[in-house]
Amino acid sequence: MSKRVLVVDDEKLIVKGIRFSLEQDGMQVDCAYDGEEALAMVNANKYDMVLLDLMLPKVDGLEVCQQIREFSNVPIIMLTAKGEDMDKILGLEYGADDYITKPFNILEVKARIKAIMRRAASDHEEKVKNIEAGGLRLDCEGRRVFIAGKEINLTAKEFDVLELLVFNPNKVYSRENLLNLIWGYEYPGDVRTVDVHIRRLREKIEANPSEPKYVHTKWGVGYYFQA
Repeated sequence: MSKRVLVVDDEKLIVKGIRFSLEQDGMQVDCAYDGEEALAMVNANKYDMVLLDLMLPKVDGLEVCQQIREFSNVPIIMLTAKGEDMDKILGLEYGADDYITKPFNILEVKARIKAIMRRAASDHEEKVKNIEAGGLRLDCEGRRVFIAGKEINLTAKEFDVLELLVFNPNKVYSRENLLNLIWGYEYPGDVRTVDVHIRRLREKIEANPSEPKYVHTKWGVGYYFQA
């Protein structure tokens, strides 16, 4: 089933551009151009994501966000032309999940939407506490990993990488995607960070790291899990 997104902004060209790009990814996109319209649409429909501009006519974005949070946990990304840290902090305090400062790159917007949707899905669905594949077991609540019953000590980031890959078997993630999803969009490092963590992860979980059983390389593309 395609994801449904509400885009709220009084700048119609921005809305048009976001809508076109998201629809290209197979999403269903609704649009609102002021705060009152946005609240009415969220009340009347079920959305997987709301992109919400801060400066809106009738009811501003912060008030819209706060009112939505009174009845819905739908993920919200605030869009703001302001660069002040206080606006960003207020957006998060009022219940936003993330913020993006204008002007933005639409590819970044789409990447953040997908990352937040993935996290939201795991929160709203029944939480899988354990997952097993090919002798590997993840205790997701305890953040522990076992191979053939023996516990393997991983760092926090190594666990995060493995958990993402295990829950999305056969899906190839580029180094850039892993860097953004695991370390965050403002992480100052580069993609070599991913390579180092994959190498260390393999040294810990693979019987033969040069011929991995779990974490595989798609040459020229990225990494994926298969057991």
